[in-house]
Amino acid sequence: MVLASPTVQAERIVTEALGAVLDQQAGILERVEEAHQILVGVVLAGGGLEDLCQRLAGFLGGAAMVTSSDGRVLARAGSEGDLAAALALDCFDRTGRLITEHEPVGIRPSHGANARRAMVRIAAGSLNHGLLAAFVGDRPLTADDVHLLERAATVAALAITKEQAVSAVESKYRAEFLRDALSGRAGSPTEAVAHASALGWDIDRRLVVVVAETDEDDAHSTRSPEEVGVLQERFARAWNQAMAVRDPRAPVMGFSQEVVALCGVPSNADTDAIMRTVSEVVRVISGIGGGGRRTFSTGVSRPIDSVADLPQAYDEALSAVSVGRQLHGDSAVTHFDGLGVFRLLALIPDSADLRRFVDESLGGLAADDSPENVDLRRTLSILIDTNMNVAETARQLFFHYNTLRYRIVKLEKMLGPFTTDPQLRLKLALALKVHQMRGI
Repeated sequence: MVLASPTVQAERIVTEALGAVLDQQAGILERVEEAHQILVGVVLAGGGLEDLCQRLAGFLGGAAMVTSSDGRVLARAGSEGDLAAALALDCFDRTGRLITEHEPVGIRPSHGANARRAMVRIAAGSLNHGLLAAFVGDRPLTADDVHLLERAATVAALAITKEQAVSAVESKYRAEFLRDALSGRAGSPTEAVAHASALGWDIDRRLVVVVAETDEDDAHSTRSPEEVGVLQERFARAWNQAMAVRDPRAPVMGFSQEVVALCGVPSNADTDAIMRTVSEVVRVISGIGGGGRRTFSTGVSRPIDSVADLPQAYDEALSAVSVGRQLHGDSAVTHFDGLGVFRLLALIPDSADLRRFVDESLGGLAADDSPENVDLRRTLSILIDTNMNVAETARQLFFHYNTLRYRIVKLEKMLGPFTTDPQLRLKLALALKVHQMRGI
């Protein structure tokens, strides 16, 4: 018997090892290709992102999610335990948003807790549609798992593109109807209610109109029109998603730079209760920042009980969002009833006239160039609000009574005898209100 030389034996071992590796790689590629074909079949058969996540969770074990590019979860699948474990991870903020700005995409190191999750981008051409994420609890995700995720992401892009095409057609008719309803051109209340019901909306109940406007002025933005369109679409989708959880039959549509929602409210709900509900929706949509989210301000109308009152309620919500931003800055949430005299002041188109009125009425106190001016304006404001009650004003300002008396003398030397002249007090009160408004 002739023994093979050591060189031949070594070559045989290398050949067998290489063959085993190639067989393993071929098996992996076959598994990935098979999974890819199954996922494509799911979408072609009419399935959506939820079905896609369900299949992917089955392939990898654990949970799978699709998020928007700013981390808002659009679809998810897996057992309740796997989903709960995933959402409890530090990669989600308290609003349930995936903190995309802190999560790398692609292959990760195979050690550490972060190795048990992976994310890949969902892209179609130059558009970023979000992330496809996988979470497992019993092993690190390998490069082959990430490769499967990347193949699945191309299928997810197909599903999203398909949903967007269908949604664009549906949105056109929904938007046209809602525009007509908000302008009073949707026919009789009975016809409008029936049309809305056919679209899946319920407007035959007590409603408030909510208008949310991005604080960034898209008309003078440095962003490209395509990017602005994507951001506005994301904004509208966020409102739709948040409202679908709380009021599935509420009309929600995006128009240009604003989103309009008709929110149902209980018949016994007062303004405070309504604002708590709206503020909670706003909180969910805003998250805690990050992910490229843009700030927005929100205006809320008075409640209405008839579709015929929608145009007036829409005007109220528009006034609330516009004046609220002037009073409180970006991210304001304002009810129409909270505007008071500011409603009338906002109707003056020329802000230069308002500025002149403030300067003429308050004189040197109109400037913010010294802390003393700010302090004296506050003293004057509280005096007027308390109807010249010196004792109450001193209590609110934590001043000694005589100190406040000295300040009143100083203010009257600057502004005139406002303590005895009601017309002057009215003029100063209006000037102080105008001074609170921004952009004048």
